[in-house]
Amino acid sequence: MRRIDKIIVHCTATPEGREVTVDQVTQWHRARGFRTIGYHYLVYLDGSVHAGRPVAEVGAHCLGQNAHSVGVCYVGGIDRDTLRPKDTRTAAQRESLRRLVTELMRRFPGATLHGHREFAAKACPCFDVSTLATSCRADAAAARAGSRSTGGAE
Repeated sequence: MRRIDKIIVHCTATPEGREVTVDQVTQWHRARGFRTIGYHYLVYLDGSVHAGRPVAEVGAHCLGQNAHSVGVCYVGGIDRDTLRPKDTRTAAQRESLRRLVTELMRRFPGATLHGHREFAAKACPCFDVSTLATSCRADAAAARAGSRSTGGAE
């Protein structure tokens, strides 16, 4: 398994409420010359989490950061009326992102959480990830401590 030191959150930059699938993002990315979808995970409007590129493979989601990162993307990020950047995450997406990022932080203990905009002149993911980072880091640490104290038993 490759070393992972960053989890980078993205949005699809599509209007709120518009359904987008892994297959559609794959088509978009192939049209840009990628082999397949660049993200490792895509979170749909209903909160369901869908696999994209396998985590064992280097992603194609953040120039200069792909080698040691996991790319997580949620569907949305654009106001449907103004077409400007906006945090359009549904309640289900918020919860699923929290769970997914927590699990990734548990799997990759040294990984830090970032928004795409920290590495590119973009609004993506259209929200400040710092609050999410704090809660996920605490949840991941608690999960790791719990599995150590119980020997991994549920």
